[in-house]
Amino acid sequence: MLEKKYNAKEVEQGKYQTWLSHGYFKSGDKGKKPYAIVIPPPNVTGKLHLGHAWDTTIQDILIRYKRMDGYDALWLPGMDHAGIATQAKVDAKLRDMGMNPRQMKREEWLEHAWSWKSEYADNIHKQWEKLGLSLDYTKERFTLDEGLSKAVRHVFVTLYNKGLIYRGERIINWDPVAMTALSNEEVIYKDDEGAFYHLKYMLEDGSGYLEVATTRPETLFGDTAVAVNPEDERYKHLIGKNVILPIVGKPIPIIADAHADMEKGTAVVKITPAHDPNDFEVGKRHDLERIVVMNPDATMNEKALKYAGMSREACREALIEDLEKEGLLLSVEKIVHSVGHSERTDAVVEPYLSKQWFVKMRPLADRVLENQKDKDSKVNFVPERFEKTMNHWMEITYDWCISRQLWWGHRIPAWYKEDEVYVGIEAPEGEGWVQDPDVLDTWFSSALWPFSTMGWPEETEELKRYYPNNVLVTGYDIIPFWVNRMTFQGLEFTNTRPFKDCLIHGLIRDKQGRKMSKSLGNGVDPMDVIEKYGADSLRFFLATSVAPGMDLRYDEEKVASTWNFINKLWNASRFVLMNLEDFKETNYTLEHLELPEQWILTKLNKLIAKVRKHLDTYEFNVVGSEIYNFVWNDFCDWYIELAKIDLNDTKKSTLLYVLTNILQMLHPFMPYVTEEIYLMLPMHEESIMVSNFPSVHEEQIFDGINELDTCIEIIKKVRKARLEAKIDKSYVLSYQHELIEKNKSLLQRMLKLESHQMVYQKEVDEQLKTMVLAVGDVSFTLHYDGSKNEQEKNEQLQKERVRLEASIERRKKLLSNENYVAKAPAQIVEAERASLKKEEHELAAILHEMV
Repeated sequence: MLEKKYNAKEVEQGKYQTWLSHGYFKSGDKGKKPYAIVIPPPNVTGKLHLGHAWDTTIQDILIRYKRMDGYDALWLPGMDHAGIATQAKVDAKLRDMGMNPRQMKREEWLEHAWSWKSEYADNIHKQWEKLGLSLDYTKERFTLDEGLSKAVRHVFVTLYNKGLIYRGERIINWDPVAMTALSNEEVIYKDDEGAFYHLKYMLEDGSGYLEVATTRPETLFGDTAVAVNPEDERYKHLIGKNVILPIVGKPIPIIADAHADMEKGTAVVKITPAHDPNDFEVGKRHDLERIVVMNPDATMNEKALKYAGMSREACREALIEDLEKEGLLLSVEKIVHSVGHSERTDAVVEPYLSKQWFVKMRPLADRVLENQKDKDSKVNFVPERFEKTMNHWMEITYDWCISRQLWWGHRIPAWYKEDEVYVGIEAPEGEGWVQDPDVLDTWFSSALWPFSTMGWPEETEELKRYYPNNVLVTGYDIIPFWVNRMTFQGLEFTNTRPFKDCLIHGLIRDKQGRKMSKSLGNGVDPMDVIEKYGADSLRFFLATSVAPGMDLRYDEEKVASTWNFINKLWNASRFVLMNLEDFKETNYTLEHLELPEQWILTKLNKLIAKVRKHLDTYEFNVVGSEIYNFVWNDFCDWYIELAKIDLNDTKKSTLLYVLTNILQMLHPFMPYVTEEIYLMLPMHEESIMVSNFPSVHEEQIFDGINELDTCIEIIKKVRKARLEAKIDKSYVLSYQHELIEKNKSLLQRMLKLESHQMVYQKEVDEQLKTMVLAVGDVSFTLHYDGSKNEQEKNEQLQKERVRLEASIERRKKLLSNENYVAKAPAQIVEAERASLKKEEHELAAILHEMV
């Protein structure tokens, strides 16, 4: 028997390990149709966040549903090494231990990193367990394990040999804190306060100056030209002449280039090829020197003369002071502008000239765009609108910088010996070769996740059976980082899409709609929510609160409301189980069904059809709403009450059958509580996980059940009328409609009426009050003694009369006081007069009603 009170902690304790020990999460039954999801791998830097709890909950719902529906369902778990984030965490830990990570040997540092990975991977496993994720741990992968590392090397070498990976010197995004290159997707733009500094670049011949506006004066040490538009009549005569670079004092040329916009600012642009991507392109066109003026940590280098060693910010401040002293500062215009910050460290990103490895994106992106035109082979986004996000990225894409100046990651399989470069899966033979010290962008290996986890590049059984995956579940913010890259790598290396469907959810925000962040202090730890409300409450809230693609506002009151729903189910189950204590399989029968049983079975089967339909289209919010309404209203509030009238074997069997189906439909959402209740039923499998997901039985859908819906509405109308009119239980209900006559016994019991209180065509008793009610075309009348109500009403009116008369007398006395009226604020006096008038009207109405 279930405990009297639902206790999430007690219910959820121990079940996960039992499921694991029985092997319920394992895949591989070749007699069934395959269905596969690979988990979006969390990084190993620590706690899972609510967003990860959201998409893994959705995946677990799908995998449990498919598993119960007869599929060989593989849910492959794994973790991401998260290069920059993990290296930062490991470095911080080493510094706390009194060690300088940059003075360590790479191999020694990596030992500490692997130790970190082991510790935090164990934490993540524990959090997966608390969430109840039914993962096939026998197939777990890690992006740095040997199999995936082999796949990464294979991809790198293949793309290099095709000319799609190259090494070159270009402007990249540089994180001066992590001291590594970043891709454009790893740069977050924020509005920062800044300024346009208007500077004089004096003409070499002394005839005047050009006004140059810049937000980054500290880069002027790297200026190698100023540009004007070749069509700009104001400056045509100066093209080919020189200006003197402020502070530095050297001449630099005035060049003609369309990059200078005649309509923007002064239309004169300083060209710094080593610190601006647009200037880099101008420099290439004009064969300009590229002068790097900063160190990797964003301090100024020797090119900055006396400012060497200063930070960017300190240099800017000192430089502006010196420019002003020399009369070269025209003005400072304060602005707020969009500035790139590192996604991981929040450092202001520095455009930086550096030699890096790149993927040539255009041919790979074009193939994706072409494939998305084919409805049979495309990746299907849910909702569809997010396909535009991917396609737009593919249309405007740029070469992808994939090298990172880190130790934690897949080391680039390239070796150098003098001017020779060797790229291969294994190290070259012979002495003198030195491997590139850089590692690959984490997303390079994550892009291979759907097929590398299946054993690719080998033609494994898992790859043949489970690839392409059926669905990927992720947030819309990760489309550029991950979804797009998986798609082009999947097409390039397996000649097919990596997954059939891509289900997109939104971001989790706080109750006010703000993004969760450390600075706002509004973050929520899913483990804390589970501790308070249980995993089932959190899962149901996350999965059913919003439609696909929409942002979710975290609201603890709604999680508590889900807990209340589970408690309602728990109490209903206790009632059913109490009445099934001596129930045996031989008692089970669904023969000779009466109207209430036909009604609930019809509603149940229509619910099953809707649940299946909306699960298959990923509309979990609709599924949740449909199940909630059926359980709360149809089953708990009505059928259980109807069944109490005469609990025979048919009614008990119906209660058992309906409750079993409810538990099975809810199991993917609420694995723990459904297992607890299911195993208490007199008829069950060894676990709800190995039972079958409900199917529609057409023979259980009956005509004529609308009669009971009408009866329910009659009951509700009578109850409401009695409450509002304060009708006591001695009332009489009269009727003429045959539907009421046919269901008289049911209505009589539900309304708790004696036989003489429910009569056909009652004559009007003039001493009784009457109230005519109707449900559709079914009308009926309540006859009741209203004298008690009249007495109560008069007593209330008398109390109100006394109150008003006292208040009116007080106000009249106050307003007749000339001293008060003269000295009190006019608005207060007017308010008193208005209140007096209002109360006099109210008193007149009461006196009229009491006559």
